[in-house]
Amino acid sequence: MEWVKQGAPDGFEKESFFLNFKSRVNDYFKLEPLRWLYEINSGVIYVSDVLAAIGGSRLAVPHFEPKVLDEDERTITRLNPAGQTTKIIKEAVGYGMPLFLGWPVKDRASWEEHKKRLDPSSPGRYPSDWNAYFQEINGLSCPVSLQVGGFFSFLREWVGQETLLYLFYDDPGLVEDMMDTLLYLETEIVKRVSTDIKFQMVTYHEDMAYRAGPMISPEMFRRFMMPRYKKLNEMIHSLGVDVIYVDCDGKIDLLVPLWLECGVNLVWPLEVAAGNDAVALRKKYGKDLIMGGNIDKRALAKGKEAIKQEVMSKVPFLLEKGGYFPSVDHLVSPDIPFENFCYFFNLLREIGGLEKLEL
Repeated sequence: MEWVKQGAPDGFEKESFFLNFKSRVNDYFKLEPLRWLYEINSGVIYVSDVLAAIGGSRLAVPHFEPKVLDEDERTITRLNPAGQTTKIIKEAVGYGMPLFLGWPVKDRASWEEHKKRLDPSSPGRYPSDWNAYFQEINGLSCPVSLQVGGFFSFLREWVGQETLLYLFYDDPGLVEDMMDTLLYLETEIVKRVSTDIKFQMVTYHEDMAYRAGPMISPEMFRRFMMPRYKKLNEMIHSLGVDVIYVDCDGKIDLLVPLWLECGVNLVWPLEVAAGNDAVALRKKYGKDLIMGGNIDKRALAKGKEAIKQEVMSKVPFLLEKGGYFPSVDHLVSPDIPFENFCYFFNLLREIGGLEKLEL
């Protein structure tokens, strides 16, 4: 990892870009951890830092057996645990995005086969020593979050994005069946987990927008996704969970009011390059909307003056209003020097009234 060469502690290079609960990065920056229930196969997109680079979720149980299909000096092509065929540049393994070449669901027949991997009662969906697991989780003092899939993103994982977009028009019945299967799966998982574990947040992963806006229209969202969101979220709220978070890249201004209507109240990462503006969203929705991110990662790559200008234009106002978690607007990109990130981090601490760290 380049940061280690620039002065970061040894061990940073071994961290996943989705931080583990017990991580060197958390310890170094004195971050309060959030415990994701990633051992439960309920909607974690990435299996590990290596498998993340070639794609794949943990929703299918049993997983597909990963195998290398082709390899040359520069790239590797393989079948991942989600049943997708992916190709990635070897140098990007661990952080890069793969090229997706194939998906497990190709027609109704293959969908019926894939549904067999979406049984909520499959033994492999939960940690084998469940009693020890839930006792350990319940003994923690930090917040706990359960992943609950995504009504767009997981269908895309099964059929591919282009195919999915056509299916909304060409075979809406199949889309309905896939979403109902996912709703049943997640409902049953939430019922079982909530019997033994107290969690404070649930997380959807959608990534259903790009730089110009959503992948589907608000009307499509209302028809296909909203009824399922509402059913699941009503049950989640009945358990006393009042923070429901959606991870969605791209420009989401048209989606925010729809999610709020569905019971989702936290959005991240609010990418600046896509035109998201946390200050404007706070003024429009008040404290109904919890937000995270929206600090332009490109500013962190430019230098301290750019960082200060970006942070000061947003963070003081948002922190004063509340319901905001300052962070870069997605992953910290490789072009951000370690010194710049440390300056950014200490600037946030200063604004928040905390002492600077010796980094």
